[in-house]
Amino acid sequence: MKIAIHNIPNKDRFSSYWVKYCEEHNIPFKIVNCFDSDIIAQLEDCSGLMFHFFLGAQDKMLFAKQLLYSVESSGKKVFPDFRTMWHYDDKLGQKYLLESIKAPLVPTYVFFQKEKALEWANSTQFPKVFKLRNGASSSNVKLVKHKDRAINLIDQAFGRGFKHQGNAWPHLKERIRKYKMDSSKWSGVKAAIKRVFYIPPSERKYGAEKGYVYFQDFIPLNNFDIRVIVIENKAFAIKRMVRENDFRASGSGMIKYEREHFDPDTIRLALDLAGKLNSQSVAFDFIYYERKPLVVEISYCFTSLGVYEKCEGFWDKDMNWHEGTFNPYGWMVDSLLKDLNQK
Repeated sequence: MKIAIHNIPNKDRFSSYWVKYCEEHNIPFKIVNCFDSDIIAQLEDCSGLMFHFFLGAQDKMLFAKQLLYSVESSGKKVFPDFRTMWHYDDKLGQKYLLESIKAPLVPTYVFFQKEKALEWANSTQFPKVFKLRNGASSSNVKLVKHKDRAINLIDQAFGRGFKHQGNAWPHLKERIRKYKMDSSKWSGVKAAIKRVFYIPPSERKYGAEKGYVYFQDFIPLNNFDIRVIVIENKAFAIKRMVRENDFRASGSGMIKYEREHFDPDTIRLALDLAGKLNSQSVAFDFIYYERKPLVVEISYCFTSLGVYEKCEGFWDKDMNWHEGTFNPYGWMVDSLLKDLNQK
């Protein structure tokens, strides 16, 4: 059995860990470029494919999902597989998926007709949280405090829509905040300044986001969220504090790792939901209402830029705690190998 790994130097994140793990454990693999026209031919001598795609160019992400599903349909094993990745960066899809498995989702409201959205806005209570279907690190997320603001957003959603480059100013402010925290380089601030005046080609080619509107209930008294990642029936977690004078925790860069911060019921819930989703890898973002965990959203992947290496250990499916360092990227390889052996 040979595994194909999509690996473009300086462009990928998980793949370098996968390559290192295969080398250390004498697992046969080959490097491929999934964006080559002959990628299917390149996979002829391989039993599986590992392709870490992430937020960025929407057309490339769409292609990645199409390719992975095509390869999976041929009988080969892939990571991420369809169940794991179809809902990535799609909060609309996640709403219906999580509701279908009866997950404790933050109450979420989606409308595809302006009249119904306006009817809801005129009858509901505020504040609410407005989101677009895509975006990470709290991008495309706004706190809507009043009905008039919600109506303005509904008018825009069913009118000119929301341009992808509309987050330039918030992005710049976030870069400056992280630079002051010593968690971002000055080069990142300069890039954000440039983005205010120059729309990157990767964003220029996309139309506006429109034709739907998405709101969630605002759950007060949360000064943090808990992210729990489950891979191969193993769970690890981080606690992310919200930004100053804000309500958002994702992407804040203020993280706690000590085991004492994590409620066992939340970890157990994440393990249970991951089993229902039958997912190879899933990250849950939780907040709390009356001490009960609620899912905000999910993702198949997560940043590998030095965040999770500081976790003190992980839980197995029986909630046993394993102290010390671990390799979640190796777990991904092991998951694919297990599927290949079962096949």
